[in-house]
Amino acid sequence: MTSPTSPTAEDQIQRVRRLALAQPGASEKLSHGEPTFFVAKRVFVMVANNHHSDGHTAIWIPAPPGAQAAMIAEAPATYFKPPYVGVKGWVGVELPKIGDSELAELIRQAWQLTTPKALLRPRR
Repeated sequence: MTSPTSPTAEDQIQRVRRLALAQPGASEKLSHGEPTFFVAKRVFVMVANNHHSDGHTAIWIPAPPGAQAAMIAEAPATYFKPPYVGVKGWVGVELPKIGDSELAELIRQAWQLTTPKALLRPRR
């Protein structure tokens, strides 16, 4: 049960939405019934709200090569290896366990890892 001061799953999703859509060129579409955020037709954040009744209110995001294992080892209550995309180095992030500034940084990093390099270069 959620206490009156605890954010609901919808509150957590709104927090992700605000941070993800703040990234240049980001868009949102439903994918597999959940909000999913894209840049240049590539996924950079997937919401997983109790996916297959797993109890997680989380996002799945790409992580830099080798970072997934280190993140999970450092904070196993916050990070986990998600199904399907975990084998590709993505990491699950428990939204109730992470603050706004760290979440914003992870989303920015996921956006940067996903955005085509040509879009990241400054325009002349």
